[in-house]
Amino acid sequence: MIYTVTLNPSIDYIVEVEHIELGGLNRMTRDMKFPGGKGINVSRVLNQLGADNTAIGFLGGFTGRYIDETLGKEGMRTDFVNIADDTRINVKLKHGGETEINGLGPAIREDETKELLHKLSQLQAGDIVVLSGSVPPSLGSDFYGRLIEACRKGGAEFVMDTTGEALMKALAYKPLLVKPNHHELAELFGVVIDSREELVKYGRKLLEKGAQHVLISMAGEGALFITADQVYHANVPPGTVRNSVGAGDSMIAGFVGTLAMGHDPIEAFRTGVASGSATAFSDDLATKETIDELLPLVRITEW
Repeated sequence: MIYTVTLNPSIDYIVEVEHIELGGLNRMTRDMKFPGGKGINVSRVLNQLGADNTAIGFLGGFTGRYIDETLGKEGMRTDFVNIADDTRINVKLKHGGETEINGLGPAIREDETKELLHKLSQLQAGDIVVLSGSVPPSLGSDFYGRLIEACRKGGAEFVMDTTGEALMKALAYKPLLVKPNHHELAELFGVVIDSREELVKYGRKLLEKGAQHVLISMAGEGALFITADQVYHANVPPGTVRNSVGAGDSMIAGFVGTLAMGHDPIEAFRTGVASGSATAFSDDLATKETIDELLPLVRITEW
């Protein structure tokens, strides 16, 4: 079973306007509401791929109920901890460019924290846990460490999709997958990276520090998959980018879901790139239909 953990979910409220006038009245031309949060995004795409998974984390209030009900309508399995505080709303204002206004994370009580950790105490060998996204401030900066320890106790693999110190600390525990983009990789090591050779150099450092698989997304230049012995490059299939939210989460879902269903890492890489592109070309996240259309257009080459 794959479990995705979303500690700080949201309703992503997308508002489109022709132009915006600060201090004046603005009328939207279109709006959309989606369940948000990186782990939830991963679960929604895993569901499209037919990979058995459960979305867990914290949900509260009317906003949390909306997310849980929406995921239920999509046929997803969820097991969230119900919290007293409201789940946040993130506003994404599209007006030629895009302006984001992210809500504050809820305050998580100690009893709510213990309930989540209890759920993870049921993990067993063969399970995969995807840890991604921001941590509500009330949980403390070391909370990912507690989640990793729960995975290790149960013998489960874990995927770490975060940046900075939390990612560096996690590498010692051999995450199944890490997926920084090229900017995040440079920030992680405090360097400027201006060539593909340097991307590979620092990607290999992640392997040396403990990561089992490394994906590096490079926006319009495609993605790299780095193993101990080889480097593979995937192109970006043709299409019009419509959505900046969730492409990286979709890539993780495509890779992890395909790997968990018994396919080899190269095919998992191909599906990851197709899934990420399918989301970028959609208003919402990737669907199975769009992923299947793009799969034949993803070319994998040794580099």
